[in-house]
Amino acid sequence: MEVGKQGRIYRLRCSVQNYDWGRIGSESTVAKLFSLNSKVEIEEEKPYAEMWMGAHQSLPSFLVKSAENGDESNGQEEKSEKVSLKDWIAQNPEVLGDKVVEKWGNNFPFLFKVLSVAKALSIQAHPDKELAAVLHKLEPNVYKDDNHKPEMVLALTDFEALCGFISNEELVGVLQNVPEIVEIVGSAQVNQFVQVNEEDGEGKVKATLQALFTQLMSASKVVISEVLSKLISRLNMESKVRQLTGKEELVLRLEKQYPDDVGIIAAFLFNYVKLNAGEALYLGANELHAYLYGECIECMATSDNVVRAGLTPKNRDVKTLCSMLTYKQGCPEIVRGVNLNPYTRRYIPPFEEFEVDRCILPQRASVVFPAVPGPSIFVVMVGKGTMNTSSDEELVIEGDVIFAPASTEITVTTATTELHLYRAGVNSRLFPPHK
Repeated sequence: MEVGKQGRIYRLRCSVQNYDWGRIGSESTVAKLFSLNSKVEIEEEKPYAEMWMGAHQSLPSFLVKSAENGDESNGQEEKSEKVSLKDWIAQNPEVLGDKVVEKWGNNFPFLFKVLSVAKALSIQAHPDKELAAVLHKLEPNVYKDDNHKPEMVLALTDFEALCGFISNEELVGVLQNVPEIVEIVGSAQVNQFVQVNEEDGEGKVKATLQALFTQLMSASKVVISEVLSKLISRLNMESKVRQLTGKEELVLRLEKQYPDDVGIIAAFLFNYVKLNAGEALYLGANELHAYLYGECIECMATSDNVVRAGLTPKNRDVKTLCSMLTYKQGCPEIVRGVNLNPYTRRYIPPFEEFEVDRCILPQRASVVFPAVPGPSIFVVMVGKGTMNTSSDEELVIEGDVIFAPASTEITVTTATTELHLYRAGVNSRLFPPHK
């Protein structure tokens, strides 16, 4: 397939992951978007967890065959003409822009997703580039690529997550108030942690936290099951005479989702973060997290590497997870974005591969997305409108996913309905303005 005339934009057909933690049927925004995007009916009994938009080999997006850039002939795609975004970019690397090709070759640098979370994802972290290369070489069937996976989540609804370790002061309080943790790891391990303070240096604090966490996560299933039974009984009794804390209520919820799982009690050690719609947080390599509930936009470097250790029926690698973590403590930064114009807000993480724009365009309004030196992917979440370039005009509606090559200016206009869309692109810090 050859690159069309300058200024063209391209519709993408996307696919979904039906992970067990996804929302069921029409309750899932992912299901609705996928149904509209791919012209398939929603299976009401099936979980719809993630819609992927990008060029990762595990679940690639495909360019829609069209007569005039987007309108499918008779609503049908010819399978013989089906071309993945990854293959098309390999044939037409100029759509990435010179700077992107210079830095990442023909590799599309980011993966864009929509998530619908009904129950907790695994306690997990994503490896840095060095570790990813090692894991991919050792277990290519588990770790599918050799790239790192820094990521950012932007809430579409109220959204809950566990992210990183609580502060030393909070953790000492937990060890005093949750005797079940002491029962698992032993009083000697707890005393060693409690006696360390900041004056001992960051390395000593990290080492004692790592030892405590590793001891907890490595406990036998029999021990975890017995201690969790005591913990749940205690919390249910205490709930009759006092208001449980948010973390305690979360632990009871997790126990219903993943009975006898070490991740339930480990949750006491992590920051419990609640995002409002329009708020974001980012996670670097080797940062522990678990998304709990809600719907979100997610963007990351193009990778699917996950190291898990709890709240999951999937493969676990406790030893690798416990050894790879940064063990940073304290609440993660909540990112609220910066206004580009009255309708668009930009979220910029400290990673070169990506940034995300959130655009809420009211009726009879117009907004310009200026030409940038890298590619973009747009997803329409609500409503309809038109996208215009120098040589193209496309009607876009909910579920549409659009690929825009580098150096493409796009004007988005609404008529009688508002439009909610999200754009992912290469981090603009990679393209400093000319002086």
